[in-house]
Amino acid sequence: MPRFFVEPFEGSLITLTGENAKHVHVLRMHRQEELTLCDARGTDYLCRIADIDASSVTCQILQRVPSQGEPAVRITVYVAFPKQDKLEHIVQKATELGAAEIAVFPSERCVSRPDGKALKTKLPRWEKIAASAAEQSGRGRIPRVRTLPNWQAVLDEAKACDLPLFFYELEAENALHQLLLGRQWRSAAIITGPEGGFSEREAAQAVQAGLLSASLGTRILRCETAP
Repeated sequence: MPRFFVEPFEGSLITLTGENAKHVHVLRMHRQEELTLCDARGTDYLCRIADIDASSVTCQILQRVPSQGEPAVRITVYVAFPKQDKLEHIVQKATELGAAEIAVFPSERCVSRPDGKALKTKLPRWEKIAASAAEQSGRGRIPRVRTLPNWQAVLDEAKACDLPLFFYELEAENALHQLLLGRQWRSAAIITGPEGGFSEREAAQAVQAGLLSASLGTRILRCETAP
């Protein structure tokens, strides 16, 4: 069933305009056909098209239900700036897999370090990718995409989570599955590095801050694969 994100609303009718209305026309939908609207706050609305014209689509709400696409654990994915357009892939897949937020930051070995001007262009595109992926994958919320100024800001945020996971390619003892055994948590942080990985200094700071240094196995994963 077609699915669209809309602004929170009240009442039994809602009118779609702009891109959502265009999408309904592209799908060649007609009166009495059903679709799902989501308020991006975790509620889905099963609707039927009551009226349609060239620029708008009026939908009648049939049922309100909690979104089924949201995980019980709130996960924030912290990713060091990768090169080229790899972050677009990361945002898309992290959204599909249930991330609540994607936070990007500079680390010591980052090759890419976009400045404020570049980020003004990139952030809206990342947000659009997250919205599209959330719609396609049946999410009930659109993940927030944001940037952090430095490594210390990442540590300060991540250590407040119930399960702060720092993935380090030189970690030899703590495998991910071992760290998950016997734990209960409602929030988690997933932190991964750039193409060159984290420095020893950054790894030491993460452990000192209380993060759990974890291994994803013996294979070295690409920076866009690990998160």
